Amino acid sequence: MRELKKQMSTPTIDKPIVVSDRNFDQTTKSYSLLVVDCWAAWCAPCRAIAPVVDELAKEYSGKVVFGKLNVDENPETTQKFGVMAIPTLLVMKDGQEVDRVVGVIPKNQLEAKVKAYA
Repeated sequence: MRELKKQMSTPTIDKPIVVSDRNFDQTTKSYSLLVVDCWAAWCAPCRAIAPVVDELAKEYSGKVVFGKLNVDENPETTQKFGVMAIPTLLVMKDGQEVDRVVGVIPKNQLEAKVKAYA
């Protein structure tokens, strides 16, 4: 029963959603497991990890929701979570930060982090 409830609470979203200061709290409450990629357009490492985030969003569709938060456009959330370097990926479970990744890491390492909470 718990597994069925879990499946029902995570929609099938196969690409990262846009997260902002305005919708951050509601978004983290809406999805039991959300990975938020804090990025900026000018950041080369952010562009390097973006395809990995896109791939994982497809592969974990229905289990994990991935989001993208532009740090230049959303200073409140960036400050609230103390994001000092980008890319930073916040792992949010049931509305709370449970883990984070700072910098670019290989897909298998990021996937292992996600799997630990999925």
